[in-house]
Amino acid sequence: MLSPGPAAWLAGGVRLLSPTDVACWVVKSSRPPGEVAPGWLPGEGRRVPRCLRRSYRLELMRPGQPCLLWVSGRSAPGVHAVGVLAAGPGEGDSGPEVVLDVTLLADPVPRAELLADPVASGAEVLRMPAGSNPSWLSAGQFAVVRSRVAAPPGPSRGLGPWLP
Repeated sequence: MLSPGPAAWLAGGVRLLSPTDVACWVVKSSRPPGEVAPGWLPGEGRRVPRCLRRSYRLELMRPGQPCLLWVSGRSAPGVHAVGVLAAGPGEGDSGPEVVLDVTLLADPVPRAELLADPVASGAEVLRMPAGSNPSWLSAGQFAVVRSRVAAPPGPSRGLGPWLP
């Protein structure tokens, strides 16, 4: 099990997430999908390892929970891949990491589109772009993304709700 680390006191006075708050994990990357997984084509599923920031949130992550790959930065920020957590977080060479089982979208969901939506605009990843990795979406925010994204084929890549 991963520990929250020495900076846990920084969250004093802030309500911590519970499993019922999180409908979908948002795992961020500053690199575009083609650099994250060279040769990755739209509609293709990949297992993609991603680094995480050590926090109590890692204890809430479970295999099979919905997730998305969020590309940050100035060039095409937004949702670029969708799927599920392939495994819970573990220790990688550079710290905590998780493996995503995700499908690259042919038509990514742009950050600007989500900002224009009254429900999605409240998402942590939009309010605090430099915030925690992983971030998360509420059920309502996740519904906005799901309405925009057709579920990729295959039983392991569905975007249905998960139970804590």
